[in-house]
Amino acid sequence: MIDYLIVGAGLAGISFSEVALKNNKTIFVLDNDSQNSSKIAGGLYNPVILKRFSEVWQAQAQLVLMNEFYDSLKQKIKVDFDFKKPILRKFFSIEEQNNWFAASDKAALSPFLSTDLIYKKYEGIDAPFGYGEVLQTGYVDTALLLKTYKDFLINNNLFREESFDYDELRLQKDTIIYKDIEAKHILFAEGFGVHSNPYFNTLPLDGTKGELFIIKAPDLDLDVIVNTSVFILPIGNDLYKVGATYNWKDKTDLPTEEGKAELVARIKEILSCDFEIISHFAGVRPTVKDRRPLIGTHPKHPSVHILNGLGTRGVMLGPAMAKVLYDSIEHQIPLDKDINIDRFLSKGKK
Repeated sequence: MIDYLIVGAGLAGISFSEVALKNNKTIFVLDNDSQNSSKIAGGLYNPVILKRFSEVWQAQAQLVLMNEFYDSLKQKIKVDFDFKKPILRKFFSIEEQNNWFAASDKAALSPFLSTDLIYKKYEGIDAPFGYGEVLQTGYVDTALLLKTYKDFLINNNLFREESFDYDELRLQKDTIIYKDIEAKHILFAEGFGVHSNPYFNTLPLDGTKGELFIIKAPDLDLDVIVNTSVFILPIGNDLYKVGATYNWKDKTDLPTEEGKAELVARIKEILSCDFEIISHFAGVRPTVKDRRPLIGTHPKHPSVHILNGLGTRGVMLGPAMAKVLYDSIEHQIPLDKDINIDRFLSKGKK
């Protein structure tokens, strides 16, 4: 018998897998590669909501855990997937500059917002009002991380690629049985796929479709991440990841002409140079209307758990939420009410 059967190998699933392994627990992971939002994500970690100049929920604590988690994981899987890189917010007016300085005076934001405006000229971008620099930022190459971690699981006989069959799950007093696997606990980290899960499909995980490009722009000289209405992330060889759109109605992971047109228009607002679209991706982010994750244990089945709803900030949230859920299961440390699924579930659900 193992300790944890984990369903899903996106950012949520691998975060919990690694937390469990570091605590000497035994795991097995199932995934059918149907949810691609983690793989195509921009992967940015940024402690500030730049649209409103406000702090991300529990940003500092998340960053501390995230850095420790990824530093340790890099040593384990022998791959560098975490890249520290400044994020610059392009200003479009003096008013935006003033709003930046007002935000930087706030105690929660002062560690993250530099008060030195940047007027460096980046070829391909006109920025007469300059930029503000966000501190403690960077990006994770999520596709590389997920592939490498999956390879690690496979090499250690801890992974099987298959679609989870809920009808095959048997819940007993202190264990769960799924086909040939017996475990003390089962953790669902399925992203938007939770809508097919009979144990948690009443949770209000809405899902927000995002579309991204890889563009080639030889005349764009950029070694930082620029964030305005979209982000522009240099990935080498004159290539840049650009995104993202937000669509609350379309729940498919297929790129659309509407999304393409929206991204092209936003890029042209920022870049003064030519660019070529190399790739066009889409995925559905697991988002929740109250903008908080969905973490916890089923109200009727103490061996059934969920880690979901990481939304647009899975890179930052994943390690921290995996730790608090693990501590809740293993050490009965209460979950923050803002993330606990108890805020939605009643005792009468399946």
